[in-house]
Amino acid sequence: MLALHCLVTVAGEVALWAEDSALPARRPGRAAKGVAEHPFAVPARALSSLVVGVSDEVPVLLPSYPSGPCASPELVLDPLAKRVTPRGEVRLHPWRVPVSRMSPAVFARHGVPRLGDVRTGTSVRFMATVVAFAEDLVGRGRVLPTVVAEEDGLVARWRPALSGTDSARYARLRDAVPPVLRAAQVDGLTGRRAEDVLRPVLDAFVDSVARSRLAGTRLGPSGTSTSASRALLAALTGDPLLDVPPEQAARLADSLRVWRSAVEFDGPVRACFRLRAPEDDSATPDWTLELLLRAVDDPSVLVPAARVWQGDGGAILRRWVTRPDELLLAELGRAARLFPDLDGCLREHAPAGLSLDTEGAYRFLTSAAALDQAGFGVLLPSGWSVSSGVGLRLTTTSRGTAGTVSRNSVLGKNELVDYRWDLALGDQTLTEQELTDLAAAKVPLVRIRGRWVQVDQRGLAEGLAFLERTRTGQMTVGEVLDLAGMPPEEEGLPVPVVGVSGSGWLADLLSGAVEAHLEPVETPEGFTAELRPYQRRGVAWLAFLDRVGLGACLADDMGLGKTVQLLALEAMTRAKGKRPPTLLVCPMSLVGNWQRETERFAPGLRVHIHHGADRLFGIDLADAVGEADLVLTTYAIASRDAPLLATLPWDRIVLDEAQNIKNSASRQSQAMRSLPARHRVALTGTPVENRLAELWSVMDFTNPGLLGPLSRFRARFAVPVERHGDEEAAARLRRITAPFVLRRVKTDPAIVDDLPDKLEMRQLCTLTTEQASLYRAVVDDMLAKVDEADGVQRKGLVLATMTKLKQVCNHPAHFLGDGSRVAGRSGKLARLEETLEQVLAEGERALCFTQFTEFGAMLVPYLAARFDTEVLFLHGGTSRAQRDAMVRRFQSGSGPSIFLLSLKAGGTGLTLTEANHVIHLDRWWNPAVEDQATDRAFRIGQRKDVQVRKFVCLGTLEEKIDTMIEAKRALSKLVVGTGESWLTELSTNELRELVTLSSEAVGA
Repeated sequence: MLALHCLVTVAGEVALWAEDSALPARRPGRAAKGVAEHPFAVPARALSSLVVGVSDEVPVLLPSYPSGPCASPELVLDPLAKRVTPRGEVRLHPWRVPVSRMSPAVFARHGVPRLGDVRTGTSVRFMATVVAFAEDLVGRGRVLPTVVAEEDGLVARWRPALSGTDSARYARLRDAVPPVLRAAQVDGLTGRRAEDVLRPVLDAFVDSVARSRLAGTRLGPSGTSTSASRALLAALTGDPLLDVPPEQAARLADSLRVWRSAVEFDGPVRACFRLRAPEDDSATPDWTLELLLRAVDDPSVLVPAARVWQGDGGAILRRWVTRPDELLLAELGRAARLFPDLDGCLREHAPAGLSLDTEGAYRFLTSAAALDQAGFGVLLPSGWSVSSGVGLRLTTTSRGTAGTVSRNSVLGKNELVDYRWDLALGDQTLTEQELTDLAAAKVPLVRIRGRWVQVDQRGLAEGLAFLERTRTGQMTVGEVLDLAGMPPEEEGLPVPVVGVSGSGWLADLLSGAVEAHLEPVETPEGFTAELRPYQRRGVAWLAFLDRVGLGACLADDMGLGKTVQLLALEAMTRAKGKRPPTLLVCPMSLVGNWQRETERFAPGLRVHIHHGADRLFGIDLADAVGEADLVLTTYAIASRDAPLLATLPWDRIVLDEAQNIKNSASRQSQAMRSLPARHRVALTGTPVENRLAELWSVMDFTNPGLLGPLSRFRARFAVPVERHGDEEAAARLRRITAPFVLRRVKTDPAIVDDLPDKLEMRQLCTLTTEQASLYRAVVDDMLAKVDEADGVQRKGLVLATMTKLKQVCNHPAHFLGDGSRVAGRSGKLARLEETLEQVLAEGERALCFTQFTEFGAMLVPYLAARFDTEVLFLHGGTSRAQRDAMVRRFQSGSGPSIFLLSLKAGGTGLTLTEANHVIHLDRWWNPAVEDQATDRAFRIGQRKDVQVRKFVCLGTLEEKIDTMIEAKRALSKLVVGTGESWLTELSTNELRELVTLSSEAVGA
């Protein structure tokens, strides 16, 4: 493992150097100056391949034992690190380290190197913080030009303007400078002061950042500017050398010093200004600006100017300054440059404040930020709202009564609704009289409902002009929904839309309260299922969106009855009259399940299955579809036959396990979106497995165009949420999608009473001696090859090794594939036998999941013989008819008690509630996949408590997988990582750490 460090050289350059924990200690060599080489420093050639810069050597002072340097904090806990013997007293000792040195400008431009297998030391991260501070100062304009003498002559430089809060931030940085950053040896055993290291580097970073942002910009001087001024402006954006006569340069430097002193005053006591608002609503209100002095390190010490002149208040401040009265006058002189109204105070004998009209108060408020940045205190009236933005509020009126969604209303996203635009200030909608008063106001400072606010006059004027053009009118529901979810910058309106509200069903839709306000549904005669209350609400929600012509994503947890809710919707729809058929697309393993559930709960629905080599085409298919209510097909067939299916009339298209279209660019996803229908429904327990783009794909199927094109969705939501954790963007996305996505989980209070308990247990297994020997051999083989492999070859090697190690953990015969003896060779199999023996003794049933079909095939005959019972085995090669028969037999009261399933083939869609034991024989990287498999038993219809056992081989890769799975469960529920490809990006040391067998892995 490498650790990267940073220091600032005596010449002011940034130097990077690195330690290697795996290096064998070298015999310290001696330089001409008698400074030994650091025994674990990365050599110059290797360092130059990692970072930019000029190779050099620098003597640094580091904590050391008599036998050698201490390991850095980044490597001190590395179990693989070679280190010196920790004997004797720790002292600072000089060591020569190879470095890559560069100017601060180069470091600021390149930033911190991102190296996958290198730990960045505290000093490197600190320098990144200093660069960020410089960028923030430049971005806020907290920089000033200056003229300094350098080797080549006088040069123009940008320097930070540190005052107020920025000065305090700099002081905190100075106090936090890591020792290694200032460890460059100066004289003898002397390092460098934090101030001497930090300030020159910050100055250089600011100059570099400012120049890069002004690159290509021509700073335009006025026509009356001097030649020295023009030369300064040119030198601040281009070549910094200042080509002016010495006397002009001296005058320029003096002027810049005066300017800087006005901005960077940094004394212990500073002036403070408190603005008091008028207490009445008179036509010509008087504002009061009070003058005070405040101690910088104790802001509670706030002394009015009147007390300073009287002398008693000045006594309080004399612990910081000897003449508070002189300081107050000097501070007023500084402040008057930023707020000229204070000039009058300077002519008074003992100024304590001044009266301002509203225009004067507004001038002060516009100067407040500059005063604050210059180090002055600014206290504004209580409840003051700075620059309240003007926004538009849209109110719509539709048919129907708010709080009740009528079963008989027939509306849709093309339905016209009446609208009215109003202007709002902050969160308050303005009345006509308030609009009139605002329009008549001479300054942007106005009193609204007892509060003084600063109004954006340009936004107000544009908003008023917009209202004059289009105050009322009609728009479609689709346009209303677009406005409700669109970011302000993309609305194409003069000012942002700050609120969208409606009446009737549209109000419920916009608020996301549809489900709560729906009228209860009654299932038609002939529908045999008894729906639970939450299922009735789900059906009503689906029916509502159906009536208004909007697509739906029913995303209930696995096992909560999405199938029966969809069948209830279909039965209700058909009971009201003749409709074209519904096309339902699902994985092949679920076709039989849908057919059986339809026969069981909605026997009146006519079902046609479009699948297999003998499926119908042309006129025959059209005739069969015309006689059906529900047409079942698979994703593979629907993709292949999409052009044909698109020619048939569909009332509704339903996608079950809709995560199958999560890749919007796939042929399958595009085919599903190409099928026309009046209504679209997506059923899925996991609308987002990995990335938000998957949600876009599902939503673009149910409601095309709702979230805009994918490129805009990525920019608007995916990147801000996934990369930057933008909570505002996530909230906006939830607002847009909430009306169209219904998700209930098993822990919801309204649902939890309907389900038994689920007990999850981690069952730790040990390896046999044979397994441990095979495990170590696989690890050693990979580690011997991985450093020599690269690119695709390395990735393939890592993934193949992970698979082999999982096979070894399962059973030696699984890894060897030699058909050898099964009994007595696997700790995991021994644990499985113990568990199944107990399950069978209690007359209960178990589902056993494995991700390896060949492991399941190996277990079936062994377990059948061991327990003298039939063992079912469902895998990817099982035909649909065989699957259906297995499920029927297992769910019957007299079927087999042990059901082995491959994770992919049997992990979704099936109802296997006769089992109340679930065993995961090997672990998958994505917890959602395991949870879906568990939900085959833990779902509606389960009458017993469910015990879930997850087999983990102690001290192996499996235990580390288990740790990672549990960590993933703690992440945001919005995005769950999946797959093993990330393993291929690990460094060799990280791989070694992941797969190394620990001592507790082998059983006694």
